[in-house]
Amino acid sequence: MDKEPSSNLNLEEMRRIAVNAGGEQRIQAQHDKGKYTARERIEKLLDEGTFREVDMFRTHRATRFGLDQSHPYTDGVVTGWGKIDGRLVYIYAQDFTVMGGSLGESHGLKIAKLMDLAYENGAPLIGLNDSGGARIQEGVDSLAACGEIFLRNTRLSGIVPQITAILGPCAGAAVYSPALTDFVLIVKQTANMFITGPEVVKAVTHEEVDFETLGGAAVHVNRSGVAHFSAENEDAIFNNIRWLLSFLPSNNLASSPYVVPSDDPARPNQALSEIVPQDPQKPYDIREVIQEIVDSGEFLEVQESYAQNIVIGFARMNGNPVGIVANQPLVLAGVLDINSSDKAARFIRFCDAFHIPLLTFVDTPGFLPGVDQEHNGVIRHGAKMIYAYAEASVPKVSVILRKAYGGAYIVMSSKHLGGDLNYAWPAAEVAVMGPEGAVNIIYRKELSAAEDPAALRAELTGRYRSEMANPYIAAANGYLDDVILPAETRARLIDALDSLKDKRQKTPARKHGNIPL
Repeated sequence: MDKEPSSNLNLEEMRRIAVNAGGEQRIQAQHDKGKYTARERIEKLLDEGTFREVDMFRTHRATRFGLDQSHPYTDGVVTGWGKIDGRLVYIYAQDFTVMGGSLGESHGLKIAKLMDLAYENGAPLIGLNDSGGARIQEGVDSLAACGEIFLRNTRLSGIVPQITAILGPCAGAAVYSPALTDFVLIVKQTANMFITGPEVVKAVTHEEVDFETLGGAAVHVNRSGVAHFSAENEDAIFNNIRWLLSFLPSNNLASSPYVVPSDDPARPNQALSEIVPQDPQKPYDIREVIQEIVDSGEFLEVQESYAQNIVIGFARMNGNPVGIVANQPLVLAGVLDINSSDKAARFIRFCDAFHIPLLTFVDTPGFLPGVDQEHNGVIRHGAKMIYAYAEASVPKVSVILRKAYGGAYIVMSSKHLGGDLNYAWPAAEVAVMGPEGAVNIIYRKELSAAEDPAALRAELTGRYRSEMANPYIAAANGYLDDVILPAETRARLIDALDSLKDKRQKTPARKHGNIPL
């Protein structure tokens, strides 16, 4: 629509204009890029016929740089509510066909109004981003609108789940809103995120870079950790959103969605003895362990391609959602480091905010040594994970599968950080460090004087492993609640979670703690 809305138009005509605000040519251009329009996206994501739009006729009120000549309805964003699997959600979709989806004052205030509705009514907020960023012609008013959104992202945090899908460009100040939400999904090839675009990067640093290399999906799921999921196309993104929501409560006071299980809660896990090698030096895929234990093997992994030495995600145990944190022996032997600590800590805090119980599977030799890790603050980042587990008041159940050494033993939901029920398999090793390293330190004089150091080392290592690194010492001191057989893991974990389902923990009166960011 090119001019001020006319009061002579009837309602149906005004609605038709609003729905086609960008015009057929721009809609076709969107399709030519392999992208849906804002309204098509909403229709594909929500249950059929449930969307109710608000602020359809809202327009901007800017007058400079020729904006007084055009006042398109919606101002480049479609807002409203609908249902996913019968559950209420609030949703906005930026419309790239209207002023490039740029975020001006009215555009931003429409989103802010929707966020207030989500906050007041306790329903998830979903943002579908496809925008050139803040509207330059509106100056500080567009920045003010961004700030109003950021304020509400923060207010909604821990109150209702916030999910953002990046389906096109997302640039400048506008990128901070997705970063403040709980989960970010990004479509490959057609979407990107960055603070400053390739032209600015070239002007300031003289680096030549294209949009995909600077801020495409591969960057944000593999390297930066900004995005939690990526997919080949928008349809797959929408399927992932629906799957993700199936594990999440509508708000922090609601129960998580229960699904009647078809999997026997007492099903034995005989396969675990085959999946996990007895030799503690041999790798295996922790995902196979998780899938063997959880209901019907269904596991939604979060940040699958980032910091792969730790695995996080959602599953169900006897129909109830759980959050899972697990070391991954297949990558860096499952050590903890800077990125894995950040990844796990944020996930733990999300689960705690929405009362989703935490299951932790432990098999780690410790924290990653090295100058780079120390200089980049592995102490501070590792402390985030400690803080997250210690702060969490949801049910916390852990199983030590093989190794739990040093500080990493403490960090991984140990009894000392408030773990409710802590188990270990019989072959688990719990110690300050691995037997080989311990023997080299404790018996260094004997080894240096031995005629056959290798034979003596092997003997002492075996003795240390059997006498000092077994789980029964920790169990004797009350640090483990039981030693269990691998085959009974699923049944014991379901029983443990059932016993903790009404857990209540009194917390001290304070505004908030100071997590070591």
